[in-house]
Amino acid sequence: MTRPRYSHVLFDLDGTLIDSAPAILASFRQAFTDTGVPTARAIGPEIIGPPLMETLTLLSGSDDAATLERLAGAFKASYDTTGYRATAAYDGVAGMLQRLRGAGCRLHIATNKRIHPTRLILAHLGWDAWFDTVYALDIFKPPLPNKAAMIARLMSDRGIDPADAVYVGDRPEDGESADANALPFFAANWGYGSLTPDEMRAGWTGTASPEALASQLEKP
Repeated sequence: MTRPRYSHVLFDLDGTLIDSAPAILASFRQAFTDTGVPTARAIGPEIIGPPLMETLTLLSGSDDAATLERLAGAFKASYDTTGYRATAAYDGVAGMLQRLRGAGCRLHIATNKRIHPTRLILAHLGWDAWFDTVYALDIFKPPLPNKAAMIARLMSDRGIDPADAVYVGDRPEDGESADANALPFFAANWGYGSLTPDEMRAGWTGTASPEALASQLEKP
């Protein structure tokens, strides 16, 4: 078997592997309805990506801890029970993951999503055995401060050499987190966070489809 270009492929989750927008947005709307808290801005796909409390602060326009906790509880009550089941994989992603695994790549997830719904979704899609590592900010106490720190922790815990790994995501934060860890970054331009030409930076690589990504990562 030809050795793959990278032995370890680290992935973002929302907007990269899965289209979670319908489920997440529905649960955000339910949370604001159930709590009676007014929204400070429209609930649309562009708000997906940051950690839950950061997004609730943005949507509510409030930094009141009690208000945010009420919203978080209502969101979890919706999303963590049935809401997450509306999540779907992007076309071609399952085949891409299987192709990379067949080529000898070890797969990992580093996501801003909470770990509980992340695991629910992976099981729902039948992917829970495909990833060697699944990290989220909240699996540590205290939670890790950002995605860059999470990627650093994952690589340290797994003994991964940056020269043998790559990070795949759909937002500028993902590329910046890869840069902070000396990892090549591949931008998934099929998701709702697709990077514009102005957002792309030197050294980042755009990829148009899961199939194209597999080809790029398999090259020796």
